[in-house]
Amino acid sequence: MNFLKTIVAAGLVAASTTVAFAADITGAGATFPFPIYSKWADAYKKETGNGLNYQSIGSGGGIKQIQAKTVTFGATDAPLKAEQLEKDGLVQWPMVMGAIVPVVNLEGVKPGELVFDGETLANVYLGKITKWDDAAIKKLNPNVKLPSDAITVVRRSDGSGTTFNFTNYLSKASADWKSKVGEGTAVEWPVGVGAKGNEGVSGNIGQTKNSIGYVEYAYAKQNKLTYTGLVNKAGKTVQPTVEAFQAAASNADWAKAPGYYVILTDQPGEKSWPITAATFILMHKDATDKAASKEALKFFAWAFKSGDKMAEELDYIPMPDSVVKLIEKTWSADIKS
Repeated sequence: MNFLKTIVAAGLVAASTTVAFAADITGAGATFPFPIYSKWADAYKKETGNGLNYQSIGSGGGIKQIQAKTVTFGATDAPLKAEQLEKDGLVQWPMVMGAIVPVVNLEGVKPGELVFDGETLANVYLGKITKWDDAAIKKLNPNVKLPSDAITVVRRSDGSGTTFNFTNYLSKASADWKSKVGEGTAVEWPVGVGAKGNEGVSGNIGQTKNSIGYVEYAYAKQNKLTYTGLVNKAGKTVQPTVEAFQAAASNADWAKAPGYYVILTDQPGEKSWPITAATFILMHKDATDKAASKEALKFFAWAFKSGDKMAEELDYIPMPDSVVKLIEKTWSADIKS
């Protein structure tokens, strides 16, 4: 049987070419949850003997693959609206929550030392701020020694839920960004070097002096990247901590959201991290391969029941028990097995 085997190279994650048996669950999509899905898959394989073959290709690719029915489930951090789910015959639910952090490669600057607000971050990505010692950055960081070097802006080149949440946040923080660029899994970037996946952006930042990018927090930690603090909606400077992610996540009203469509950026609260996000699973209501569909749901039920501690170890936020109960009711009502 096929263990979760992936090859990470040049920001690409390729699924293993070993023969997959019926018990192997196939999925593709978001790179944002890849660290936790890998961890869950390893533990599930040890416990049940069943493997998960997940391709970390970006949310855009995950949506396309589930629509094309080439995988049992798709994964996306950019949730689909209820109308789209209906049109494609899909069920959607949140699997876990996490956060996106700006990351920099600046000599002598430690993690959390540099601070941005949404407008300044937007102006960097608009190409309005081009040097590290720009007055706007200096004003937010009076005690940080900033070089006069040009900023190398790194962004995603693929269709990405991380990009969707990042640009959604920039649209809320900057009217200029909203009118000129807006939000989406892929946007017309005014500036920047493109990299594929959270893996690619992490690699690019690690190798490029004076660069800035954005990644899911687990990638920043695993790759020992220098993350920044952010000024939140309440005007408070916050650091990326589980407490700050939970403060933002606590505002979510999952029960009233059709298709669980909830965006967690720019939430109120003094402790809220401003770029918090959920990541979602997509499955067909009436799958062609009902046995595979049933196996996938067993894995997700196991992850909800046994995976919380593993998620927390990687600084993801598990879904509250009350929401898991709602999701399990959705499975019973909407997925034919």
